[in-house]
Amino acid sequence: MSTPPIHVFEPKTVIGIAEMAVSTREGDVLVTYALGSCLGIAIYDPVAKVGGLMHAMLPDSSIDPQKAALYPAMFIDSGLPQLFRAAYTLKAQKERLLVYAAGGAQIMDSQQFFNIGKRNYEAFSNLLIRNDLQIEAEQIGGLVNRTISLNISTGEVRLKVSGQPNEVTLCKS
Repeated sequence: MSTPPIHVFEPKTVIGIAEMAVSTREGDVLVTYALGSCLGIAIYDPVAKVGGLMHAMLPDSSIDPQKAALYPAMFIDSGLPQLFRAAYTLKAQKERLLVYAAGGAQIMDSQQFFNIGKRNYEAFSNLLIRNDLQIEAEQIGGLVNRTISLNISTGEVRLKVSGQPNEVTLCKS
């Protein structure tokens, strides 16, 4: 009789909607699910092995400054700077940071009336340009939900697209 295969599962930290986390824990995997029009933004410093992930819903915090104060990751413009600052406190350096993104779809908005996914991506891109940063890899737009994960040990960013059977590697650091 053969021995059944052994599966090793990394510990996962789930990042909910309007949340973010940074980590330096060996073996930790940050993951966020159900990215429709929302953006999942991952950052990683391969030298310091510092990574962060955020699940942002909306582009501009000026529509609700009180909510932005309580939940900065709800908005691209308030959450992204906070994500970077949190990574810097763990010894990440701006010039080494790799930036990844997924989401920005037109879920329940196929007529593009609200364009939230597109507006989220534009706010994200504009912030990166203003801060002299580039996107390392992305999967944006369309009409599908996505899940993105970041492995803190390796810097590998994985992507699961709704309706597709397997995860794919978006990028390896």
